[in-house]
Amino acid sequence: MRCVIARFPFELTKSGVLESMKGVKPEPGVGESVIIGRRHYPLKQVGQVITRQDRRDFSAAEVLRAMTQLGFTCRTLPTAAPVRILGSLQRASAMLGTPVSV
Repeated sequence: MRCVIARFPFELTKSGVLESMKGVKPEPGVGESVIIGRRHYPLKQVGQVITRQDRRDFSAAEVLRAMTQLGFTCRTLPTAAPVRILGSLQRASAMLGTPVSV
């Protein structure tokens, strides 16, 4: 499959990515990841290995798109739930332990 990462075209195949990542130890990461084999790799690490480019030259979104199109399972960061801002009455009520509905 032809994809563009960091403005350069690459011909990637699922078997080619599997072969490139063989023997590569996953870096610890808390961000977006892709599952290759039974391991979770950070997207930037995979992008660096398969393109041989510096991680600053491409975005994780470019690698995410390519890996998804090749059929790999990708995990993105969960979005945080919206925080409810309490008014002064609700804050005081919460401090007293009695909920006030508005």
